[in-house]
Amino acid sequence: MHRAARQIAGGPAMVARLRKSPDGHKYDHGHALILSGPMGRTGAARLAARAALRVGAGLVTVAAPGSAMQECAAQLTAVMLRRCDDAAGLAALLTDGRLNAVCMGPGLGVGQGTRDLVACALGGGNGATGKSRSVVLDADALTSFAQDPAALFDLIHPDVVLTPHFGEFAHLFPDIAARLGADAQAGQDDRRLAATRDAAQRAGCVVLLKGPDSVIAGPDGRAAVNAARDAGGAPWLATAGSGDVLAGMIAGLLARGLSPQEATETAAWLHVAAARAHGPGLIAEDLPELVPQVFREMGL
Repeated sequence: MHRAARQIAGGPAMVARLRKSPDGHKYDHGHALILSGPMGRTGAARLAARAALRVGAGLVTVAAPGSAMQECAAQLTAVMLRRCDDAAGLAALLTDGRLNAVCMGPGLGVGQGTRDLVACALGGGNGATGKSRSVVLDADALTSFAQDPAALFDLIHPDVVLTPHFGEFAHLFPDIAARLGADAQAGQDDRRLAATRDAAQRAGCVVLLKGPDSVIAGPDGRAAVNAARDAGGAPWLATAGSGDVLAGMIAGLLARGLSPQEATETAAWLHVAAARAHGPGLIAEDLPELVPQVFREMGL
């Protein structure tokens, strides 16, 4: 197992994986599906969808329940919209193999309905397609399994990314979280790194433990840290919806064909870079709109 964690930097390797071929078309860059919650709770999914499109996914679709279709249609333009009321509806959408990345959790709601959607996306449960595709699980998709994390881990495959903040991390990995104590967000240290690695190994997929120093670990022990403190800090990211944008960025990069580890590391770096490009006064809606500026500064 690799013990040292890399510091993420937006260097030549990142530029190479983000650059698009001049001969490509939209279908070369993947199609991300973002699941939405009901009417009045669609904003999180719309933020994630905008972020997925801005990082270069060729196509992005929001899947929303019937009650939320009008609300979403009034807000979406380049992002497409399909109806999805339950796991059976999701299974029908996922018969389209071009949908190669799914993001679920932001604004989705906590409960059995969300657990069924997760099971379907991961290839298990009623109406499942049995098809392995990249899946980002965030927010309510994680909290819905707080009482039975093992049920989630039984469904997970290696193309999954979990993006918990510390509270969600503690629900899924209570014994691991207990080792961190009350100062879990105090900074980058060996305990936080070890905890994220242990969580990734238990879950069998990439885990991003969010915080001022975000830790990304894979089940093989590879790990990286995106430090956002002091001179490189972006305290403005502590605002509602910023995590939804990060989840969407990861989904968009997965749709483009990056590996779960690469997509998560790249998105974490872009997320902070976009926040720093804006500065104080940032709100979540600003983040996707700063991505083009970050790309230009990278030389893309």
